[in-house]
Amino acid sequence: MPSRRTCAATAKSDRPEAIDHYTIFHYVGDMIGLLDALETSTAVIAGHDVGANVAWQAALLRPDRFRAVIGLSVPFRPRGPVPPTSVMPRTADAQFYQLYFQEPGIAEAEFERDPRATVRNMLYGGSGDAPRGGGADAGTNASMVPRGGGFLRGPAAPATLPAWLSERDVDFYAAEFQRTGFRGALNWYRNLDRNWELSAPFAGARVPVPALYIAGDRDMVVAVPGMDQLLANFKNFVPALRDKRMLPGCGHWTQQERPDEVSAAMIDFLRSLPS
Repeated sequence: MPSRRTCAATAKSDRPEAIDHYTIFHYVGDMIGLLDALETSTAVIAGHDVGANVAWQAALLRPDRFRAVIGLSVPFRPRGPVPPTSVMPRTADAQFYQLYFQEPGIAEAEFERDPRATVRNMLYGGSGDAPRGGGADAGTNASMVPRGGGFLRGPAAPATLPAWLSERDVDFYAAEFQRTGFRGALNWYRNLDRNWELSAPFAGARVPVPALYIAGDRDMVVAVPGMDQLLANFKNFVPALRDKRMLPGCGHWTQQERPDEVSAAMIDFLRSLPS
C-alpha cells in the first residue's frame, strides 16, 4: 500500500492539516509503507536533519525492516527524562527557535511572505559559506529567536550563490513551498513533546543496526550546547556505529555542500555491510 502522504494522481506529497498527523510513528509508518509499495523487505535508511531523526527512529523501532542507518547532521538522541520543550533555552528577550515554531501560524506567516527568499536565505545561512559569530556561545545565539522578532535574521544570500547551490535548485524548492506552504514541515516541531510521550515504551532502547554519522564542523546543529558530549558518547546509544565523520568547512547542508565526500562515505559504509 502506498505511503499515506503520496497522492497517486499527482505523485506529489500531500500535507495533512492536523498537527497530530505528524508524529514519529506516522513518519516511520510512511517509510514502512514505502518499502511495502516497492515490495522490498529491508533497506538501509538515510536521512538529513528531521529526516535523520526519522531514520534513527525507524532503525530503532523496526530493525527488521531497516538493516542499517545513515544520519546526516542530526545524531541519534536518546529519550530524555522530561519533555523536550521544557528544557529548551528561553530568556526574557529570546527563545530557542523550536519554541518559536510551536504556535501555529506565526512561523508560517514569516516564511510564506516570500518563499523564494526564505529558501534562498535559509540554504545560504545554514551553510559553511555563511559567516559565523565567534565564541563558545555561538551555537546558542544562532539558535535563538528574539521575542517579537523572526527566525530569518542571518545574512542574506549573496547575488552570486556558492557553487553547490544553483538558482534552479532554489526555484524548485520555492515552487514546492509555494504549493504546500510551510505548515507540514513546521508540524514536526509541534509534535516534539507528543513524540516524547509516545516513545515512553522505548526509553533506554539503543539503535541496534550498523550506523554511519556524517556532519559538517560548521553545522550549527553541532554547535548546540551539549552536542559535543552527545557525540563523544555516541556509541553508548548506537553501539554498532561504524564511523563518525566531520567534514571540515562544511555547514548544515552536508550532501549539497560536500556531495562527493558524502557519497563516497555512504558507498564505503554500504559496501561494509553484509550482503
